[in-house]
Amino acid sequence: MSMIDKSICLTEGQASWLKSVVDRGDFEDESQVVRELIRERQLRENESNKQLAAIRQALDDGENSGLIDQSVEQIWQTARHGKTDGEETVPTQ
Repeated sequence: MSMIDKSICLTEGQASWLKSVVDRGDFEDESQVVRELIRERQLRENESNKQLAAIRQALDDGENSGLIDQSVEQIWQTARHGKTDGEETVPTQ
């Protein structure tokens, strides 16, 4: 993979931390640290996007599932404990 030179500005604290990570042997050089931080951020963003997509899908599924014939208390009971024996949660249209 080809590398591109970049110049970045850091605070004194950030530069000190970057140097200390390299000095203790965790990375060979400061560029490795920066690349690792970028990879971690990219993974986090990817996971966040997947989680948002799952939440949106769950909301869509809920909105499209129709209405049920249960009281608020019955819904809370089902949410807390699951279905009770003999109780059905059949959607009504």
